[in-house]
Amino acid sequence: QVQLVESGGGLVQAGGSLRLSCVVSGSPFNTYGMGWFRQAPGKEREFVATISWRGSDINYGESLKGRVTISRDSAKSTVYLQMNDLKPEDTAVYYCGADGSGWGDSLESAYDYWGQGTQVTVSS
Repeated sequence: QVQLVESGGGLVQAGGSLRLSCVVSGSPFNTYGMGWFRQAPGKEREFVATISWRGSDINYGESLKGRVTISRDSAKSTVYLQMNDLKPEDTAVYYCGADGSGWGDSLESAYDYWGQGTQVTVSS
């Protein structure tokens, strides 16, 4: 069974940085495109970033563009989300997803597996 476990969230002041991690187990990591999404209270889940299985195709959502970098480490079966210059409006639960097509996508429906999420809270 494929499992995704996120970590790295927490409380940070505006302008600060966080690096989120998502470890994949139970299936070959290199076959999945990976994505990060976020969901703030009372809002729909929002696309943040995606990276293809080889790391050659990367796309970012508009909300964090220019302040976020997605990367992956095959040796550690881990995908990362480096977030800089965080703002209070970035407060949300951040989720990683695994897309079996290998390409990743900005649509939630493309993903086969999800983690439980990690809370990011940005104070003003």
